[in-house]
Amino acid sequence: MHARWMRAAAGGLLALAMSVAGAKDYSVEAYGAKADGTTLNTKSIQSAIDAAAKDGGTVVFKQGTYLSGSIFVKSGVTLRIDKGVTLLGSQRLEDYPVLPTRIAGIEMRWPAALVNVYEQKKAAIEGEGTIDGDGKVFWDSYWTLRKQYEPRGLRWASDYDAQRPRLIQVFNSSDVKVGGGLLLRRSGFWTLHICYSIDVTIDGVVIRNNEGGLGPSTDGIDIDSSKRILVQNADIDVNDDALCMKAGRDSDGQRVARTTEDVVIRDSIVREAAAGVTFGSETAGGFRNIEVYNITVLKKTPVGILFKSAHTRGGFGENLRIHDITMTDVPVVLRVTMNWNPSYSYAEIPKDIKDYPPYWKVLATPVPKEKGMARFKDVRIWNIKATGATTAFEVDGYKEAPLERFSLSKLDIQAKKGGYIYDSKDWQFTDVKLALSTPVDLENATSVRGLPAGTSVVRARQAKEDPTKKSFEEQDKT
Repeated sequence: MHARWMRAAAGGLLALAMSVAGAKDYSVEAYGAKADGTTLNTKSIQSAIDAAAKDGGTVVFKQGTYLSGSIFVKSGVTLRIDKGVTLLGSQRLEDYPVLPTRIAGIEMRWPAALVNVYEQKKAAIEGEGTIDGDGKVFWDSYWTLRKQYEPRGLRWASDYDAQRPRLIQVFNSSDVKVGGGLLLRRSGFWTLHICYSIDVTIDGVVIRNNEGGLGPSTDGIDIDSSKRILVQNADIDVNDDALCMKAGRDSDGQRVARTTEDVVIRDSIVREAAAGVTFGSETAGGFRNIEVYNITVLKKTPVGILFKSAHTRGGFGENLRIHDITMTDVPVVLRVTMNWNPSYSYAEIPKDIKDYPPYWKVLATPVPKEKGMARFKDVRIWNIKATGATTAFEVDGYKEAPLERFSLSKLDIQAKKGGYIYDSKDWQFTDVKLALSTPVDLENATSVRGLPAGTSVVRARQAKEDPTKKSFEEQDKT
């Protein structure tokens, strides 16, 4: 299936390239844009895009820095940001119009991104230039609000109330390409968000968000309830999840019920992040037929492979394939937690608060336990090389819904601790090399087969450090 849709995607991109090969260039300067870094060029750039949309043209820039608010790339248009060109995001929130979207797993109105492909077809954002969100002002506003909210039991609300623009949003669109060597930096929130979209290729992006501070929730690439997505040749340095699959949060995500499926992520490097490859925590719509391979994860990233959900999320993961991953000095090789970050994951409105936005009620809508447990099964992980790790496994599912049929082969892991595998069923280890100072603790791990002699022990569940606390402290460092 992957081969068929990848050939189809390649054919579509070739057709797009051929269709625009002879298209006219539309220079933003002709519409009044100034490359001085201080003139607000939103209207001028948008005028050039609108003109190019009439014949499928390409919008181009002379070298320089162009200050702008939200711009919207239209169907048939290529936004080309060449080397020496910087598109600089405005620091005024009013320059980002509020539109319907999905953010952090729920549908709500939210500021548009700096660059948007919003309900369009056959569009591209490419070049060797820079898209710079200049996001520190938005990071600071978030921290100010969160410090006010946490003592009131509103940690979960701070991410939604502190509205911050993403850098690039591809929303409800198809046949979109982003890449060509683009440098994406200092995003106010998530860097590249692909939501409700089909046939999107991300090829050749460099993401640098840890410049001028460490912005909270500055994810690298988020693939959210989308299909037939290819991500390759990414180089990522962020302060949250680097390569992340999402599919909706809690009751709202279950209402939407859109799966993330037919995804390939490959040939990329994660230099710093909260985790290298992540599924969740927005799992409600489920994940299906996803392959991740040829990924390097370096030591400033606390977790290599992460599955995270919560007992109100629901959803599933099946036919997930992760292989040929190299980790160097990454503390935790594989973490699976179904009770991730409770203060964020579980929304409860204090009784003394009577006036609150409608989305608070959405977030606080109860989810029955049976619908709230995410179910992961048929996961294959192979060819993993990890050196300098602290812990090999931190795996904790549900007794009522164990993590089923995980196949792990050709693992070569050096770690101080084996860690633990809890609430799992039918795990098969094959051809594994584990150099561990302590064994792997097993509890309610039914039919776990193939671990080398002496590397595991069955005993009562041990008290353990909350893994969500560690990873979230890493995410929140300033």
